[in-house]
Amino acid sequence: MSLSQVTIEILDTAVIGGRNQLPQFFTVPFNPTEYTLNKAAQIAEIAIMGIDSPILQFIRGQNEKLTLELFFDTTTTDDVVPGPIDVREKTRIVYQLVKIQPETHAPPRVRVTWGSGLEFYAIVESVQQRFTLFNAQGIPLRATLSVSFREYKSLQKQLRELNLQSSDHTKRYVVKRGETLSQIAARVYHDAYQWRQIADANPGVDPRRPAPGAELIIPPLDDFGKRG
Repeated sequence: MSLSQVTIEILDTAVIGGRNQLPQFFTVPFNPTEYTLNKAAQIAEIAIMGIDSPILQFIRGQNEKLTLELFFDTTTTDDVVPGPIDVREKTRIVYQLVKIQPETHAPPRVRVTWGSGLEFYAIVESVQQRFTLFNAQGIPLRATLSVSFREYKSLQKQLRELNLQSSDHTKRYVVKRGETLSQIAARVYHDAYQWRQIADANPGVDPRRPAPGAELIIPPLDDFGKRG
């Protein structure tokens, strides 16, 4: 079984023109020996006088980053194009991925895949070319490209994946066997004494023995523990 090649699919296939036209997808000539994924969160420090350390407040997540090093080599014999082949003819397509496209006014979105182990939707953030071998005329024949991809996700996809739930938004809860409303209130509000809010929103439900499998409405609470 042959090793699958890293493929970069260009999702916004706008035409730059001439030799710089972007294809729909391409495979890299040599697979990288490694790749790096990096994810971070933005945290703010809230300073309070007299305490040992500041309070940490989560602000937002940051885009995940994928970093690859891609190797290009044109020293092998080419029967189609005689003479030395400038390696920049091969690397140009990657370099174009950081340039603004005329139709979208932004770099194109891409999908990076490597077999079934890597699938990454992104925009190319940076490309650094390092040329390491030259012929007698000074034409570069080998290059290593350090490419940084920044994760791209639409707002709708992020909201679906996060599935955020909190006590200030109405939601639903399916009763488990043996649960009481006070236990459910402790789970969803972190306050067992708020069981009355759930009971008022679900008339006819026995607070001590709600039917297993019943779907309850969980109303939002304001800052004073009252229904919004």
